[in-house]
Amino acid sequence: MPRPARRLTPTAAALAGALVLTLTGCGGGKDDASDKADAADTRTVTDANGKSVDVPRHPKKVVTLSEPTLDAALALGVHPIGTTAGRGQKGVSSYLADRAGSAETVATVAEPDLEKLAALEPDLILLDETVGAKRVLDKLSAIAPTVLTAKLNEDWRTSFTATADILGKKTDAAGWLDDFDGEVAAAKKRLGANENAVTSVVRWQNGAPSVVGKGRGHVGSTLAALGLKRPAGQRGESAGHSEPVSLEKLPTIDGDWLFLGALGDRTAGDKAYAEAKKVANFTKLSAEKKGHVVVVDGSAWNSSGGPSAARTVLDDVRDALAK
Repeated sequence: MPRPARRLTPTAAALAGALVLTLTGCGGGKDDASDKADAADTRTVTDANGKSVDVPRHPKKVVTLSEPTLDAALALGVHPIGTTAGRGQKGVSSYLADRAGSAETVATVAEPDLEKLAALEPDLILLDETVGAKRVLDKLSAIAPTVLTAKLNEDWRTSFTATADILGKKTDAAGWLDDFDGEVAAAKKRLGANENAVTSVVRWQNGAPSVVGKGRGHVGSTLAALGLKRPAGQRGESAGHSEPVSLEKLPTIDGDWLFLGALGDRTAGDKAYAEAKKVANFTKLSAEKKGHVVVVDGSAWNSSGGPSAARTVLDDVRDALAK
């Protein structure tokens, strides 16, 4: 009996298709008119590694494999068909979930699901160095044009602008940033007695805090633009995404204001705050005594950053400190 034909997985099918197209091109199957049409529909961009990539001028089926690229795309009115789960979450980051709509989750921060991704037949894949997908750029490129938009710890504004440029939305991004800067300037004028306030930012997890939002990220840069100061232990660049603090050193997270979140939405933050208040030394913090602990949506504050995450930080600080 003849052996049954094997069915290709979506990834294998995508790779095979890419090979067929390559061989067809070598064989001169396209006429000059088709070549010119293809050239008009694409343009060349340079990724964060300095590599040239041909991308669609008007991408229709975009996949974003990191929080910053998803955040940027949505802020620019682009709705990806596939994306990544938020840091420490099962689905899309809570602060983006409503706008992400029906985008299929095809990756985690650690790695992408190549078969699920290939099945979407994207025409453009975007990611940065905040996710593990950066290790399989060659496999992603076999599925669709793939662009690494930013290096690790890149300034969020630079990353946003780079993503916008790839999507053909650079002018829109410039307008967004101008509006945001205007909002920051207006909020700064309303700080009153909270001008130059010492502002601490922590994530409460597993019974103890971790410092987040140091450096040039969307949290640190927004607080700095507002003229707010940080506790001594929260200045300079971060050694990682977060820095654990032992309960013995709990006083080091104190400040005039303390913004507290968890790996999740504001409800998760409320639960974390309730746990924190059971720790004896936490009740001794001046921010707690003054009623200056602000529970935030940790999915935005603890994310890898982006324009909407930065605006969430601004909104939360303005609501708490501005008069």
